[in-house]
Amino acid sequence: MSRPTGESHTGSTRVRASDSTDQKHLEQFVATRRGVEGFVEPRTVVSEVTLLLVAHDGEWTRRRVPSAQWAHKFANKHGVPSYDAAVVGIPQRMRDYNRRQKQQGS
Repeated sequence: MSRPTGESHTGSTRVRASDSTDQKHLEQFVATRRGVEGFVEPRTVVSEVTLLLVAHDGEWTRRRVPSAQWAHKFANKHGVPSYDAAVVGIPQRMRDYNRRQKQQGS
């Protein structure tokens, strides 16, 4: 079975590695939102390490990153507080944002 470029095979799942497009997206999100915080999510069976960015209003984005260390360095470089999501969880404002988006779509 051939795999799309940038994917690795882990057991029975495919995991796409992070790339420069992911980094550019994260940089754009930080530059165009205020009150952004970063939540570093650990590697799982189906996903590499990810960086979840959540703005002041709960708007969010998530992208794969090379490592947890890379994610914290990225956050520090951009003046964004960063946390280990496995320790602190996901912020309520993100769940509230998702609920508002779902209600608007109904």
